[in-house]
Amino acid sequence: MAKPSFGKRVVWRLEAFAYDLVCLCLKPFSFSQISGFGGFVVGLIGPLTSKRKIAETGLKIAFPNADPDTIATLLKAQWNNTGRTFGEFPILHRLDARIGSDDVTIIGADKLEARIKSGIPAVFIAGHFANWEVMAMVLTQSGLPVQTTYRPMNNPHVDKRVRAQRMAYGTKLMIPKSGPKGAKQLMEALKNGESIALMNDQKFNQGMSVPFFGKDAMTAPGPTRLAIGAKVPLIPLSVTRDKSHFTVTIHDPIKLDYDGDRNSAVKAGVSAINAFMEDRVRENPEQWFWVHRRWPKDLYKTS
Repeated sequence: MAKPSFGKRVVWRLEAFAYDLVCLCLKPFSFSQISGFGGFVVGLIGPLTSKRKIAETGLKIAFPNADPDTIATLLKAQWNNTGRTFGEFPILHRLDARIGSDDVTIIGADKLEARIKSGIPAVFIAGHFANWEVMAMVLTQSGLPVQTTYRPMNNPHVDKRVRAQRMAYGTKLMIPKSGPKGAKQLMEALKNGESIALMNDQKFNQGMSVPFFGKDAMTAPGPTRLAIGAKVPLIPLSVTRDKSHFTVTIHDPIKLDYDGDRNSAVKAGVSAINAFMEDRVRENPEQWFWVHRRWPKDLYKTS
């Protein structure tokens, strides 16, 4: 890679300084106060950005029969959730996500404990709901040997800080997202008895075209392929919020065909994952990350 220019390095340093300054300013305030403030700020700014069109279009695709007032209400609520989520990221280390904690309610904790006792790894998948990092916290703070994927930030100084914050709340084993090297590391983790956790609800251009709310959407097949290849369970997780309190649910494994035709089995698994994500969106539409372009670009141009 080409060495970054002097100007770029200066900008990175200034961004890191600003990040440190924000974290310092947050220290005197409680988790709930910071969460609420984040929701308030993004609730004001979000509708003024280009992301408003993306979020509104996504809501109309998913809920084509919803009237304008309903779409407007959901749009406003999702800005609040998005703001709370980003406001919470720098202070997640304050949360206790262990089984039985007051900060996070875990539904299906017995399933997680049974998985730990069995020593059999699993592929955990989840979507960008509420504050999705809380699900990783539950897995790591439970004592489960698990590796998670992450996308390094463009600014290496901020990326270093974010990684340190994740380590502070228990997420220590992180593998770069996508690419042959990452896939190989994930398979090695499964072979070594470690579970892996991946997000599986966003657009992946090199993935499979599978319906999502009735519209074809490119979806990553990697988690399903890994589960079938290693013959381990594919377990979905979900998270919801009530302001700054979270509920994480450990769901039953998605049924996979481990011995049939590989391509058909993977597509069936990916379709089941999309159906799972659809159900979670319908349950709490205001808590999904709508500012991501989940569907093909043409749908956003014509809506």
